[in-house]
Amino acid sequence: MRIVILIVFLVLIVLLAALNMNFLTDPHPLNLGFATYENMPMGLLLLGLLLIPLLIFYFWAGVTKLRADADSAKLLRDMDALRVSLDSQEASRFAQLQSSLDQRFTELGSRALPDSKAGSAAEIASLAARIDNLQRDLNLQLDQIDDYLKRKLG
Repeated sequence: MRIVILIVFLVLIVLLAALNMNFLTDPHPLNLGFATYENMPMGLLLLGLLLIPLLIFYFWAGVTKLRADADSAKLLRDMDALRVSLDSQEASRFAQLQSSLDQRFTELGSRALPDSKAGSAAEIASLAARIDNLQRDLNLQLDQIDDYLKRKLG
């Protein structure tokens, strides 16, 4: 976008200079305070001086855009690192939960008496169903977080 604006300004300046070439090349005395120049084309001098702020603006806008891109890339890297960290923390929590449940199942299995196997089997089946539901919910939430981050990060 800024290259288009720069080109438009340059085209307008060249058009103005082409239409007023006689005025731009008229000789005028130039006094700089420490030196005096006779027959200087003041129009061309001022036109040349006009290009300096134009180029400064162009490069300043470029540096500003580069800084914004660098900040956005740093933010994306930080968000990705945070996502990886959160994923690993969730995985470790899930592994702890799984080991705790496995330990609980083995305790329930060892405590179950031979005559109450039907009751403990039903309890184990209900706990397994509950674990499956919790695992599905956890996977769904992680997928939603992943989709959200992908949408935000691009």
